[in-house]
Amino acid sequence: MDATIRCIVKFGYANTTTPQVAAEAGLSRGAMLHHFENGSALIKATIVELHEKRLRAFRRAAEVTEHEPATMVNTYWRQLQKPAFVAFHELALAARTNADLARILQPLQIEFRQKFNAQAVQLFPEWQDDPVSFELAMTLSQTMIEGMAINLLTSAIDESMVEPMLRLLEQQIRLMKPTNRDQSR
Repeated sequence: MDATIRCIVKFGYANTTTPQVAAEAGLSRGAMLHHFENGSALIKATIVELHEKRLRAFRRAAEVTEHEPATMVNTYWRQLQKPAFVAFHELALAARTNADLARILQPLQIEFRQKFNAQAVQLFPEWQDDPVSFELAMTLSQTMIEGMAINLLTSAIDESMVEPMLRLLEQQIRLMKPTNRDQSR
């Protein structure tokens, strides 16, 4: 699966073939097909692995006792600088126009979102009394950080804007956090 991720990053989803993945993994095509019956099975396993990596990274980021927005934002940003992020978004964009890939990705996306949300609620009990604000904070963070990462990859944002934008996001999350809103009243 790591070889699949590397190939998707190097060549893009449309140009990645099972022989390329086998060569990248140092396997014969037959040996690879022993583990994955076809390219669709390999892509599905890769997507599952990418989702699991995202969940593990989220758990690690939340293992601190004080859920300080700066820690969470910076940890997520660092995670998005890795090849797994590039591969995942390459697959997500390709699924927009590839029905076979969409059939694989969409149910896995729904499953990931459910696991992610359940894990988030457990990891951040300080937000439990305000689920609407929590969902807004999570969606704002994910959308902004992932959008910045994509824009940085495509040169649509100057790298000098990354730190100020991350600090702005941290400030907004602090303002949304129930304990901070209660103290400001």
